[in-house]
Amino acid sequence: MIFFFDFDTLNVERQFDRRRCIKRAGVYKAVKKSGAVYYRSSFTFRQKHISLGSFRTEKRAHQAYLDAVELSRTEMTVMDYEKKRHTLSFEKAVSIINFRDNNVYFANPIYLQNRFFEYYFTPDLCYKFDIDDLFYYAGHKISRRGGHLFVADYGMQVNLLSRYGIKSHAVKNRDYRFINQDDTDFRYENIEVINPYYGVKKTRKKGKSVYKASILINGRVVIGYYKTEEMAAIAYNKAADEVGRALGKHYRLNYIENLSPKEYAELYSQIKLPEKLKHPLQ
Repeated sequence: MIFFFDFDTLNVERQFDRRRCIKRAGVYKAVKKSGAVYYRSSFTFRQKHISLGSFRTEKRAHQAYLDAVELSRTEMTVMDYEKKRHTLSFEKAVSIINFRDNNVYFANPIYLQNRFFEYYFTPDLCYKFDIDDLFYYAGHKISRRGGHLFVADYGMQVNLLSRYGIKSHAVKNRDYRFINQDDTDFRYENIEVINPYYGVKKTRKKGKSVYKASILINGRVVIGYYKTEEMAAIAYNKAADEVGRALGKHYRLNYIENLSPKEYAELYSQIKLPEKLKHPLQ
C-alpha cells in the first residue's frame, strides 16, 4: 500500500506560535520549593548585572526590566519616577538612578550629593547623612518602626540614634536636638547632644545651671543635683548599683570617658545617696 503525504499541510501542522517562544528580555523563570512558579528580573548596565526582584507573573517581571532600562537611558529623577506608575520598586529605582548619575552602585536606596548623601524611603521622605557614614549605611539597611529608626547590626536591631551618642531613652529637644530643626538631617554638624548620660538632665536651680540625676523605680526618683554632668552620671551609676542589687534589676550604666578608673572610684566614693535609695523596698 502506498501512502501519499501532503507535505505543505504537514509543515503547517508542525509550525508553532513563535510568539510563545519569544523570551521576554530580562526575565528568568524560577520554581520555589513548594513547586510554585515565579519570575526573576534583572538587567545589565555599565557591565554590572543588577537584580531587579521577583514577580508573580512574567509580564510584571518584564515590565520591571523595561522600567530599569528607561531609568538608565533617561534623565528621570527620583521625584519623577514616583509620579508615574512603575512596576520596579522605588528602592531599586533610587539605586539605579544613583548609579546612572554618580557611577557607583549601592543596593540600598542611596543617592549621592556633594559632601553628603540621601537615604530614601519615599520621594517625600529621605534622611541626610555625612559622607563619612556612607560605607556604614551602604551595608546596613535602615528600617522604621513606631516612629523610630533602626539598623540591623551583628544580628541585633540597633536604634539609629545610638550611633550619634544619643541614648535609647533620650527625648528630642531635651536630651538632644537637631540644630536646623530638620529631624531627617543626621549630619554630625546638625546634631547636638544635650544630655549624654543615663539619668542626667541639665536644669536650673536658684538661677544656676546644674545637673539633676534621677532613676526610675516606681516613678522617677531624684538622686541629687550636681555641678557637673560627670558627677551626676556617677551618682546615677551608684544609685543604679544599689537599687539594682536590692530589686534584682539591671540598669544600664554610664561610661565616663575622660576619667581614669582611679578618678572614677574616688568620685564614686564621695557620692552620698538619699536614704530612700539605700532601701528601695521599704
